[in-house]
Amino acid sequence: MTVRELVVLGTASQAPTRTRNHNGYLLRWDGEGLLFDPGEGTQRQMLMAGVPSSAVTRICLTHFHGDHCLGVPGVVQRMSLDRVAHPVRAHFPASGGEYFSRLRAASVFHDVLDLREEPIATDGPVASGPSWTLQARRLDHLVEAFGYRLVEPDGRRMLPEALARAGVAGPDVGRLQREGSLDVGGRTVRLEEVSAPRPGQRFAFVMDTRLCDAVWALAEDADLLVVEATFLQQDADLARAYGHLTARQAATVAAQSGVRRLVLTHFSQRYPEPVRHRDEAAAVFDGDLVVAADLQTVPVPRRRPG
Repeated sequence: MTVRELVVLGTASQAPTRTRNHNGYLLRWDGEGLLFDPGEGTQRQMLMAGVPSSAVTRICLTHFHGDHCLGVPGVVQRMSLDRVAHPVRAHFPASGGEYFSRLRAASVFHDVLDLREEPIATDGPVASGPSWTLQARRLDHLVEAFGYRLVEPDGRRMLPEALARAGVAGPDVGRLQREGSLDVGGRTVRLEEVSAPRPGQRFAFVMDTRLCDAVWALAEDADLLVVEATFLQQDADLARAYGHLTARQAATVAAQSGVRRLVLTHFSQRYPEPVRHRDEAAAVFDGDLVVAADLQTVPVPRRRPG
């Protein structure tokens, strides 16, 4: 059984609070576990959320500000302590390779983890698996930063009644899917006759950035968009100066990009509670809105209708 869900490990921005840990987000996608922007304290948040270190297959950093990466040493060392057997890929801006090396070897430990560094230098595909492609786009922050987009290819859903009428069963179903057509009793059965379109699912992760073309490109038709909403619109000048979004800007992007479920996060400590973030976003986005809280699980929405 496949699982596609987001485990929110932390939701604070530069400074954690009594109720909000630094950033940290684990995306479970079938057999993959993509850990995005693990800030300080992520190892403990994983324990609190019931996420074993073995669940992580990829570490994806948007940039090298501390609230997005200072959890790397603890997570990596915990994976070594637990003797995680599978390789773990690490994606991060290539310009910050020196910082990643320091995080990777921040202290003495028995290093047995197969950690494979795959730095990002340009926009485009980063990695792929059986049911997804991971893409990156450069954002507009004070330092080099990339957002991520995970895309499942569009496919087709087989229709059992149509297959039965056409006389296609057993291994022939797989052959028809692979080849597109099949000879059955002297008649050609085409894939389109016994199946329906199945839109692929899309996930987007947008952290520290001003509004830019990449934000819209990453968010386009996302089933689940996780996006920073560091500031409220009343502080839009501060947001721009520090390379961030407001809740209203994030929600506007979601509304204009066909996002189905919007997750706001990365809240500044200047706002004790994010109630106003919800109100500000809801004024422009009428879809499924989640104001993230630490240790919350957010499922990826069910597939769009074909």
